[in-house]
Amino acid sequence: MAEQKTQSRLVPALVYAALSTAIVSSLGMLLVPSIATEMHVSVSTAQWMLTLNLLVGAIATPVMGRLSDGRHKKRLLMWSLVIILIGSIIAAMAPNFTIFLIGRALQGLTYGIVPVTISLARRYVAADKVQFSISSLSVTVSTGIGVGYPLTGILAGLFDFRFAFWFAALFVVSALIVVARIVPDGPDEQGSSDPFDYVGAGSLGLGLGVLLLAVSEGPNWGWGSTLTIGAFILAALVLALWVRGALRKQYPLVNLRVFRNAEVLLANATAIGLGAALYIGFSMASLVAQAPTSTGYGIALPVFWAGFVMLPLSVGSFAANRLVRRLAHRIGLATLLPIGAGIVMVSGTMLWFAHTRLWEVLLGMLLFGLGMGASYAAMPALIARSVATEELGSSVSFNQVLRTVGSSFGTAVSAAVLAAHMGPDQHSSGAGISLSFQIGAILCMAVFASLLVHFVATRMRPKVA
Repeated sequence: MAEQKTQSRLVPALVYAALSTAIVSSLGMLLVPSIATEMHVSVSTAQWMLTLNLLVGAIATPVMGRLSDGRHKKRLLMWSLVIILIGSIIAAMAPNFTIFLIGRALQGLTYGIVPVTISLARRYVAADKVQFSISSLSVTVSTGIGVGYPLTGILAGLFDFRFAFWFAALFVVSALIVVARIVPDGPDEQGSSDPFDYVGAGSLGLGLGVLLLAVSEGPNWGWGSTLTIGAFILAALVLALWVRGALRKQYPLVNLRVFRNAEVLLANATAIGLGAALYIGFSMASLVAQAPTSTGYGIALPVFWAGFVMLPLSVGSFAANRLVRRLAHRIGLATLLPIGAGIVMVSGTMLWFAHTRLWEVLLGMLLFGLGMGASYAAMPALIARSVATEELGSSVSFNQVLRTVGSSFGTAVSAAVLAAHMGPDQHSSGAGISLSFQIGAILCMAVFASLLVHFVATRMRPKVA
C-alpha cells in the first residue's frame, strides 16, 4: 500500500521539481532592462545574465544526464537543487553585477534538472505509465514558463527584480522538501556503474561553451571579426574531436551510436529547429509587449502586465500534453511530432504578418504552446522507446542540449537583426521586428517540411514480411 501511494505521488513530485527550471528560466529576458538600470550597466552588458546562464547550462546538462544513468539519481537531483538555491540567493543579494553573474552561473544547472527527473521516472514509474510521465516532464518547462513570466513581472513590477529571485529561491526550497520526502532513496541497484567520461565531458563542455559564446556575442564582436570566426573554428575542431572520441569509446558521455536510429535522429534535429523558433517567438513577443506605441508595433505594457503575454503559452502546453495522453494510443509519436511542428509553423507565420495588437500576440503564444507541447511531449518519448534504459539519461539530456543550442542561435539571430534595424529612439524598427518573426516562421516551415517528408517516406516504405 505504501509503495502504491509513493507511485501515485512520484510523478507530481518530479513535475514540481522540474518546474524549478521554468521558474529560473523566467528570470531572463523580461528582467534585462530592470537589471541594467539597477546594476548601472548597459543593456548589452546586462545580456550576459542570459549568456552565462546558457553557457553553464549547456555544459552541465550532458554531465548531469550521464550521471543520472548511475546509481545516485536522487542525490544528484538534491545537490543540483541546492546549488541552484545558492545561486538564487547570491543573485538576490548581489551588491554588484559581477557577483550577480556568479549567481546566474550557478543557476545554469537548472537546465539539467529535466533529464534527471525523466531518468527517475523511467526507473521508478510503472511501465504502463512511464511514456505519459516522460511526456509530462518534457513539457513542464514550456508550461511553467507561461506561469513563471507573469509571476516575475508582478514581483518586478510591484517591488524590484530581487524579489523575483527570492521567490525562485523559496520555490527551490519547496522543491527540495518535496524531493526529499517523496522520491525513493538510493542507491539504484539497476543504475549504470560504467566509468565516467571526464575527457568527453571536458571537450563537449569546451566545444559547446565556445560555440554558444560565439553565437551570443557575434552581434557585439561582429560576425565577420577575427574573434567570432576564430571562436567558430575552435568550436568546430573541439566538437569534431569529441565526436571522434565518443564513437571510439566504450563508455562515452553521450552514446552517439543511437543517432543511427531514425527516430532519435529525428527528435534531435527537431529539437534544434524548434528551439530556435521558440526563442525567436519568445523574445519578439516580449519586446513587442513592452515597446512604446510610438514604434508603430509596440503595445506599451508595463513589466507588471508584460509577463502575462506568456500565460497562453502555458495554457497551450498543458492542453497539448493532456491531448497527447488521449491520442498517443491512436496516433503514433512519430505522427504527433509533425503535427506539433505544423501548429508551431501556423503560429510563427501568423505572428510574421500580425503582431501589433495584443490579441494577435496572445493567440500566437497560445498556438506556440499547443505546438511545442505536442512536439516536446513526443521527442523524449521517441528517444525513450528507442534507447536502452541505461542510456536514457544521457540521450534525453543531449536532446535538451540541442534545444539549448537552438535557442541560443534563435536569440543571437534575432538580436543581430534588431541591432541592424535600430531606430533613433533606441528601439528596433518595425522592419526589424517583422524580419525576426519572418526568420522564425521560415525556420518553422523548414522543420515541418522535413518532418512531413520523413513521415511520407516512412509510410511509403515497403514493410518487411
